[in-house]
Formats: sequence, structure tokens, C-alpha cells
Amino acid sequence: MVQIKKITLPIEGMTCAVCAQSVEKTLKAQVGVKTAAVNFAEHSVLIEFDENTTTLQSLQKSVSDSGYELLVDENISQNELEKLEQTKIQKLKKKLIVSIIFSLPIFVLSMFFMHAFSYEHELLFLLSIPVLIYCGADFFIHSVKKIKRLETNMDTLVAMSTGIAFIYSSFNVFFSKFLISKGIAPHLYFESATVIITFILLGKYLEERSRSRTSSAMKNLLKLQPNTLFVLRENQEIEISLKDIHLNDVILIKPGSSIPVDGKVIYGQSFVDESMITGEPLAVNKNIDDKLYAGTINQRGSLQMMAEKTGNKTLLAQIISQVRDAQMKKPPIQKLADKIAGIFVPIVISISIITFTLWIIFAPSPALANAIISAITVLIIACPCALGLATPTALITGLGRGAENGILIRNAEGFEIAHKINAIVFDKTGTLTIGKPEVINEMWFVQKNITNLKNILVAIEQLSEHPLANAICNFHQADNIEKILVSQFESITAKGVTANINNEKYFVGNAELLHQNNIPINNKSSINETGSIVYFANAQQCLAIFTIADEIRETSAKAVSNLQAMGIEVFLLTGDNLETAELIAKQAGIKNITANVLPTEKTLLIEKLQNKGYIVAMAGDGINDAAALSKANLGIAMASGSDISIQNADIILLQSDLMHIIKAINLSKATYRIIKQNLFWAFFYNIISIPLAAGIFYPFTGFLLNPMIAGATMAMSSVSVVSNSLRLKKIKL
Repeated sequence: MVQIKKITLPIEGMTCAVCAQSVEKTLKAQVGVKTAAVNFAEHSVLIEFDENTTTLQSLQKSVSDSGYELLVDENISQNELEKLEQTKIQKLKKKLIVSIIFSLPIFVLSMFFMHAFSYEHELLFLLSIPVLIYCGADFFIHSVKKIKRLETNMDTLVAMSTGIAFIYSSFNVFFSKFLISKGIAPHLYFESATVIITFILLGKYLEERSRSRTSSAMKNLLKLQPNTLFVLRENQEIEISLKDIHLNDVILIKPGSSIPVDGKVIYGQSFVDESMITGEPLAVNKNIDDKLYAGTINQRGSLQMMAEKTGNKTLLAQIISQVRDAQMKKPPIQKLADKIAGIFVPIVISISIITFTLWIIFAPSPALANAIISAITVLIIACPCALGLATPTALITGLGRGAENGILIRNAEGFEIAHKINAIVFDKTGTLTIGKPEVINEMWFVQKNITNLKNILVAIEQLSEHPLANAICNFHQADNIEKILVSQFESITAKGVTANINNEKYFVGNAELLHQNNIPINNKSSINETGSIVYFANAQQCLAIFTIADEIRETSAKAVSNLQAMGIEVFLLTGDNLETAELIAKQAGIKNITANVLPTEKTLLIEKLQNKGYIVAMAGDGINDAAALSKANLGIAMASGSDISIQNADIILLQSDLMHIIKAINLSKATYRIIKQNLFWAFFYNIISIPLAAGIFYPFTGFLLNPMIAGATMAMSSVSVVSNSLRLKKIKL
């Protein structure tokens, strides 16, 4: 009988998308494994397997044989995983520091003070050992494991080139007389071996730190739910763990606390911040039988709710699941250098072996010495320095240029996609709009004592818990408001508030509140009704009307126009009502509108666009946008948005200016144009120099490329790559 088990487990040792593919390939090849999907962002793998035909221990061994470590402890806590992650980063940092300390004197002595004192060569040898044996150990270990499986990657290239350079240089230190006797000057390449390892360790350290911060998005989503909660059982108020909650439990929700599960209100009234669900800044009034969702925040009132959905059934759990699924399903972008290395390394090794063989068979004396020199020169000139620098130097320069312009790029893969997008989806609140309710219009219907009436209005609104009350208070904060004693304050559910001041009753709320108290509403035909309307009245008449709305950003319309001019289709996607969405879309110049959507529906709409062939960017700022940002090919978040949206985005706009999206796209185009040029130059030198290193012209001219020239050629290719990358600092965005 088939017994399928589905489990997510951490993986250690992955350093690139190629590693993720290798782990997937290894696991899928095991008997009994149904599916295996690696999430490189979280360094985890989702496995479905038949427990009757395989075990976690056998899967762990297969992954270990391929060079990685599968942690099969199902009870390991999130805190323990975080400690393992930090330990790994600190270990990498330590190796980087050690590599820098030993490589720097090697480089200085080799470049500027060669033959400056006795035993200098022996000193260089000793200084190189810690870099190769300790700092670069992982490259050699992974390379050996890859070779056993007939696979290659950049680790293979690094291990071979630095290893051969070190071994050859070490031979020349202790057996220099052998080459001298053959008429060949012994050269040392310790600086090449050590500096290459140092640069690559630096890149891996920076990448690992960035990856660790990215994976914290899931941790923050989980923190939206409280660890403990209070329930009523047998008329007793008891505190329990979230995992001990049962369906139909009566839960006590205190002011300021998070809603732990999905359910409905059975007693009380309060406003609940549901921005993580709808993205809208206004808290929602909750009464008996109204729905509550896990992760939302109760404000000032107390509630009792009945648990209807718990665990992975809650809406928050579905959002978390969608974020994970989006990360799993997002196609991994192969690093171009890794792709090329898979072909390049075997070719270089083959050329080196062929070179050695041909020299031994056909070359005149000293055939052995020339064979060794030529084979080594081929490997040295194929050093991955320029190939390794081609992408990171351009990216680092591009990232710096972006930061200077208020564009923070968190994900290089998403950044690469930026110049390819042909559709962009905007959230409304906080993205196209400012995201903060403000009074955009007021009209007073009295001429006298307006200053005193403003004092009365603010005094009443300061006691209200409604978000619109804060907008009115903020609107009048510069009017030198005086404190007034308020009595008999009363909040009327879904209508507004009333209060007594100096024995006179005042009303602040909606039209229904005034109608209920037989207060006539003045002619408001000139009032802007594109937002929420709040009335201020006494018992006799309406004193003032306020329009409160979330205004569109100044740059939104221009940004939309520029994107459309670039051939990019623009969409508006919001949890707000259709009328408000249409108004904002009209102001921004957007024709494609979808309103009244939940976070789970946003990802489906993104997926529909992708299925139609669009390469989709998503711009949002709320918790409710997290899954959609992760699902999109390119996620763009506002720096003023939620932590979850920021951590799921590839690009963050530090100034919340949508025109920076245009700059990000232009920067992406320029950066990846430079990367392609760099890769061309990196290989151009190799294409020209490898045949020279092999001695192709020796039979005709007697010319044999000196290893020193090979090192200079390698350095020249690196200089050209770095210089080309620096051009990004001057491009116009």
C-alpha cells in the first residue's frame, strides 16, 4: 500500500541556482520520490515520497553524496534553524577575513617586491597554504564530489585553476633547478590562486547575507499570529498555546491584540485593522456575526469570537502557503557564467590534456618540460577571474547606481527580469495613492464662532477610535486648538459619535446619524464626494461637511504614461470597491481595473497574465500584496510599505516615487547590456590566448607563450571587465 508523505526540510551547502537544480535532480532520481521542489530563497526542499519504498535517511545520504546536507530532523525549531544560518554566515565571514589577511601580502610581494629578499618564494608558499587549505577547502571538496558524478560548475573551474597554479608554483619553489636546467625560468602564481579565492568568498558572503534577509519574510508572516491566547472554557478564562485551539472555542480578543484564527464575533464591538487582508488603511467596524481573520489587529474595543478555522485553514495560512508556492514555482534563472562553465571547463581540461599529449609525442627536447609548461599555461589562462567578475562587477556598480537614485535592488534575478517586463500590476492604496486618509475638502455652513466650533469638533474626535477621526484631528492640528471638556460622549455603531459640551449636544458621523436625529443636511452639491463624507452638527443644523480620501501620488499618472509609452500594459488591482478604483484609475490613466479582490485572488490574477504570455511586474506596499509580489516575475515595493511586502520584493523604491520604476527598468537594461559585453571580453581573451598557450604557432615560428604572459592576459581581461562595468556610473537614467 502506497503511503505518501509530504514534508519540507532545510538544506545546507547550496550556493547558487545550479545547486538547487542538482539537489532536485538527485532527489527525483531516488526510488519512491514522487516530487521534489527546492526553494533556494529559504534553502529548503518540499518532498513527496512513499515511506514504504524509501526513508528520510536514505534521501539524506543521496543528497550528501552530491555535496549538500539534508537536515531530516522533523522537530527542529525555527530558532534552531536561524542559529544554524547565522553560524554558517559567521564561518564564511571568518574564512573571508583569513583569506584577505594572507592574500594581501602575497599580492603586494608578487606584484611589487619579487626577488626582494632571500626565502621570499618560500614565504609566499607558506602564506598561500591557509588560503588554499582552509579558506578554499569547500571549492575543492565540492569539485571532487561533482567530478565523481560527472558534473561541473564554477567550483570545478575555481578548484582546478587555483589548485594547478598553487601546485605548479610550489613545484617551482622547491624544484626550480629542474626547470632552470632545461632553460626555462620558473614563475610563481601564488597571487593568482589566493586572490581568486578571496574575491569569490567575498561574493558568496554578500550573497548569503542577502539570502538570509530575504527568507525572513516567511518568519514575519508567521509572527502576525500570537503565540498564546485567552479562551473561555467552562466559564473560566484560561491562557493556551495557539496550537491547542479547537474549533468553536470562544476566544477573548483584547484591545490592541492580534486575531489568532479565523472566526466570527459573538459578543462586543470594535474596529479591526484588516490592512493585511484588503490593503486598505481604514479600520473596519466589527459587530456580532461579522467575520474576523487571523493576523488582523483589534483596536480599542473588546471582542469575543468563535473559532471557525484554525491551523493551515486560516486565510493567513493560505497567504503564507501562496508565498511559499510562488517562491517554489518561480523559474530559477541560471547564472550565465555557471551555464557556460558547464561547457567551458571540460573543454579547457580537454585542451590541456591534448596539449600535454601532443608535446610529449611530437615536440623536440625538452619535450616534458615544454609539455608541462604548455598544459599549465592553458589552465592558468583559463582562470575564471574575468568570467567570475563579469556579472558581479556590473551588478555591484548597477546596484550602487540604483541606490544613489532611490532604487534598492534586493534580488539580482528579479533585477534581470526588469528590462523584459511587458505588463505591470499596481496596487492602489499606498502605491498609486499616498495610503493615508486626509481631509481633501471641507465646507462650513455657519459664519460665526468657527474657531470655537473647530475646538469642539477636535475635542470630540480625539475621543473617537474611528480612523476618519484621526484625519480630521490632523487636518486641524495647525489651528491652535484649545482643550475643551467633553461630557456624555457616546459611540454609535456604524453611524458616528455624540457628545455634550456646555449643555449642548453635538453629532459627528454619517448622514444616517443626522437623519436619525432629525437634523437637516445642507445642500452639498458642491462637495467633492469622491471619498468618505463626515458631517458635524448640533441639534438644530449641520455645521460642516468634510470629504476624506486617499489622494493619488503626484507622479502616478506620469509614471503610468511613460510605462505605456514603453509598450508595457498597465493594470490596477485592489481590494477596494469598484467606484473608488475607477476614480483612481481615471486619474492615473489606467484602463485595466480589477477591484474587490482578496490577497489569494491577487496571485491568481498575476498567474492568469503570466499564462497569457506576459512577463509581469507587481508594485505594492501591503501585507496583502506579499504573495502577489512573490508570484510576479518582478516584485516592486514601496519603502513606506509593510515589512512583508518589502521582503518579498525584488526592488524597493526608497522614495515611493513611481517614476523610479522607469529608472529601474532603464538601469536593468544598461546593466545587463554591460554584463553581456563583459562576458564577451572575458571569453575573447581566452579564445585568442588558449591556442597560443597550447603552442599552436610553435611548429611555424618557434613561439611558445610564457606563463607570465598568460597571467598578464588574464589580468588584462579582468581590467577590461571592471573598466567596462564602471561605465554604469555615468549612464543617464
